[in-house]
Amino acid sequence: MIKKTIALTLAALVGLSVLSGCKNDEEDNGSGTSGKKGVTISVVTSFGGDDGNRQNYEKAYQAFEKATGNKVSDNSQTSNETWKSQVMADFQTGAEPDVLFYFNGVDSNKLIQDKKVVSIDEIREVYPDYADNMKDDWMGASPVDGKNYSVPVNGFWELLFVNKKVLSDCGVDIPGADYTWEQFLKDCETIKQKGYTPIAASLFEVPHYWFEYTVFNHGNPENHLEVPSSATDAIGKKWQAGMEDIKTLFSKGFFPSNTLTAKDADTFQLFADGKAAFAIDGSWKLGWFTGTDNQAGNVDNIDDFTICFVPGSGERKATDIIGGISMGYYITRKAWDDPNKQKACVDFVEAMTTDEVVSAFGVTNVTALKNGTIVPDDVDSMTKRAIDLMQELTATVPAVQDQLTETARKALFADIQNVVSGKMTAQQAIASALDKNK
Repeated sequence: MIKKTIALTLAALVGLSVLSGCKNDEEDNGSGTSGKKGVTISVVTSFGGDDGNRQNYEKAYQAFEKATGNKVSDNSQTSNETWKSQVMADFQTGAEPDVLFYFNGVDSNKLIQDKKVVSIDEIREVYPDYADNMKDDWMGASPVDGKNYSVPVNGFWELLFVNKKVLSDCGVDIPGADYTWEQFLKDCETIKQKGYTPIAASLFEVPHYWFEYTVFNHGNPENHLEVPSSATDAIGKKWQAGMEDIKTLFSKGFFPSNTLTAKDADTFQLFADGKAAFAIDGSWKLGWFTGTDNQAGNVDNIDDFTICFVPGSGERKATDIIGGISMGYYITRKAWDDPNKQKACVDFVEAMTTDEVVSAFGVTNVTALKNGTIVPDDVDSMTKRAIDLMQELTATVPAVQDQLTETARKALFADIQNVVSGKMTAQQAIASALDKNK
């Protein structure tokens, strides 16, 4: 089948057209003229109301509706553990959506094992051009059978956000591509002595950024995704060493004084207000600085901030980063087997994953697009910096936390507070989490 083109006018989104799949068949509407046959498909994504890309998502699916005559019943919510649990519960009760934007890896294993979603290979038997703008080996193959099931919008990176004014006042250089952990510790001490908080982070709410990188600093890209069999095997000792590094940062007073009780929004505001120097966060945070179409960014001068590589140690270069493509659009088995919905679902996913739409969701992100993202002529300094960093990467590895079950992950990160405060050892925290990783 040769895929036809639907011109989806997205002037308000990117000023470009969105290429979709085949046009829906037309039917006589009873008045002697032809009209589009529309169907309603149910869609669940993580683009909830507070997601930085919510507006881009709405514009893209509304353009799809206008171009095809189909309707989207949107039930998107913010991604968190509760949302993940609800998604899985819906599949168990037969209430799953027609199209799901969801995680790859461990989180989706059960969907693959229970044959609740359709592989891209199977879809291409009917629609040969499906997702043909994507690199197959970048789409996030399932660990269950090695097949691709989801079509990604874009991936993510986790990097070091830097307050340039704070560093300048402290006489500290902006980190380069060869930034080491040893230099980072020295810089943090200098920053602390000048009266600033070196690291903006909530160990109460988001300890996982620092966990990932401190563990990574005791390993390498080849073994970062390995999960310990026990707290005392080689990988377990690597995790212990990483958690001990977080404890060192805590004991030296490099985190905010309320890091064990404050929320992420509160500690990150210290960074934005010029009271803290560094913060690790993801590509999704960039929109917080730059703003959206109808909302200004959250800082007075974006040029006061930049993005750098997280300091490296041992075998890990600073240019080896946590990132990748963790989510994508799945077509469920129930929708695929419904002849009234199958093609509409294919068209929808194709419309949501064109080069133009993917670029609108984040020109700086890791992407599976064969042609890469489309970069606007004029971008702000932070966005430009992120784009440049993507060209300097030496390795990209997903987060190892995603290899743990939800219960184990929650336990591990809750216990980081206990480790840094001396209430339990890193070995005990890891052993406790592994007991729950079943």
